[in-house]
Amino acid sequence: MTSRDQQLLAIRPIISSIIITDKMSNEEHFQNITLRPVIKLQNDLLIEVFKNYITKHKNVFYQLTLERRLHYIENAIQKDIKFRNALKGMVIGQFTTDEYLKYIENSSALNKRMMNIVKQRLQNNIQLFEKTEILKAV
Repeated sequence: MTSRDQQLLAIRPIISSIIITDKMSNEEHFQNITLRPVIKLQNDLLIEVFKNYITKHKNVFYQLTLERRLHYIENAIQKDIKFRNALKGMVIGQFTTDEYLKYIENSSALNKRMMNIVKQRLQNNIQLFEKTEILKAV
């Protein structure tokens, strides 16, 4: 294992709720061992990236109801290919070499899992996307 791989593994959060069984599919195993910890590690970055996405799309997000905001997040991830690819890159860039080799064996199914986790994470943190107004003293 390279020094880079060891460092990547060392900084990943441990998710104690993950249960690994022999009956898991390879995709589910990869999701729990690699994707979930990497996405949790990247959480703050993913939130800032989505805030920037909102700004670049004229702050339409802030005029929506809660239900429509959740749908907006889902749509951004599913339909905006450029944005989706940027998110994938932020996650894949945290893979070890071995993990990347496993990922490319079934990237389509793993991308679906990856984007579902990212979508859930952004939706669960929706309160962080509230527009903050700067109050000026008069």
